[in-house]
Amino acid sequence: MPLDETLLEVEEFQAARRSLRVAVVTETYPPEVNGVAMTVARTVQGLQDRGHAVQLVRPRQHGADEAASGEALHEVLMRGLPIPHYPGLRMGVPAKRSLVRRWSVQRPDIVHVATEGPLGWSALQAARVLKLPVTSDFRTNFHAYSRHYGVGWLRKPIVAYLRRFHNACACSMVPTEALRADLQACGFERLRVVARGVDTALFDPARRDGELRRLWGAGPEDCVLLCVGRLAAEKNLGLLAEAFEKARVQRPSLRLVLVGDGPMREALQRRLPDAHFAGTRTGADLGRHYASADLFVFPSLTETFGNVTLEALSSGLPVVAFNCAAAGRFVIPGRQGWLAPPDQPHQLLEAVLDAVKLDASAIRAMGEAARASLVHHGWEQVVGQFEACLLEALDRVEQPAQALAQGSRRQSIFRPLA
Repeated sequence: MPLDETLLEVEEFQAARRSLRVAVVTETYPPEVNGVAMTVARTVQGLQDRGHAVQLVRPRQHGADEAASGEALHEVLMRGLPIPHYPGLRMGVPAKRSLVRRWSVQRPDIVHVATEGPLGWSALQAARVLKLPVTSDFRTNFHAYSRHYGVGWLRKPIVAYLRRFHNACACSMVPTEALRADLQACGFERLRVVARGVDTALFDPARRDGELRRLWGAGPEDCVLLCVGRLAAEKNLGLLAEAFEKARVQRPSLRLVLVGDGPMREALQRRLPDAHFAGTRTGADLGRHYASADLFVFPSLTETFGNVTLEALSSGLPVVAFNCAAAGRFVIPGRQGWLAPPDQPHQLLEAVLDAVKLDASAIRAMGEAARASLVHHGWEQVVGQFEACLLEALDRVEQPAQALAQGSRRQSIFRPLA
């Protein structure tokens, strides 16, 4: 065989080796609005862009919900139930037998479990039956949320469940080094840091809108505080309200805009009658709300990451937050914002007071530094890190390279069962 033909076969084999069949299991996905849904969607699209085929397993969101089906993406819709305290969101129900049956016929190369609910647990168990490698994400601090909903006594059992769940996986991905260290101290194993990305075209200072600011009652030189997220107890919004009340004493023209919805909305509206409650915003409209504010204040202490922090920085907003999660990773105090120790809420209050003392030009200068720090932190690099974790997990199970190469050449790999 001529040398050039041999090289061609080697190149074809290497390309085929990287074309994977990935089953992604998640209990939330767009159009549901939350950080996990958005991140999973970005990852799924990134895998397709890199030539991988994805089977997306998720709960049916409503009666008219239809599964997408194509060469690169095939959706499998499962039964779901409403999540308490989270209207509009659903969680999956146990489905181990169904997944074993499906994956016996449509065998993926690897299973990635994005959420640790009943559907995620079923996927983990089904994969173990079929001896499929599994990777996972640690995305939500359910153990921290428990104390905000009157079930703090469940914290230890929840941590034990999460540890058992993730330690059964070949690799668990976490968004920051700090979270990796915390989980490792609690006995979690095989942790890999895979950061989150941000859409710098969507979250861009150029989307600033003077008409929107006028709707908020803010002039060109007035300062607008913004907070984006679910209006719920776990977001520590009482501290935000206190900060706004105190800051407004020294700067009466100060405005506060809250983007999002949740069970605390009515109580917050009663406490903060002068604040603007924008409700849930998505896409370009959300980008416009970010860019039209001046400072981003995020008092939450329960985030594993906090995508909103990156969205704010990318939109040119200095950030006031606790020194944890994404803020601890991306905000340099004095350059892109202010950070307070997680156990010192009074320092967050003081940081807000310091921030609103600045004039518009000083805030804009910090905003420019914030934007510059995120310009090259898009999703392509993040998906590359994710892909590397999948390949590492596959290497551990030592599947024959020839089988992988042959499997990846199939035209349609996740066709619906008859």
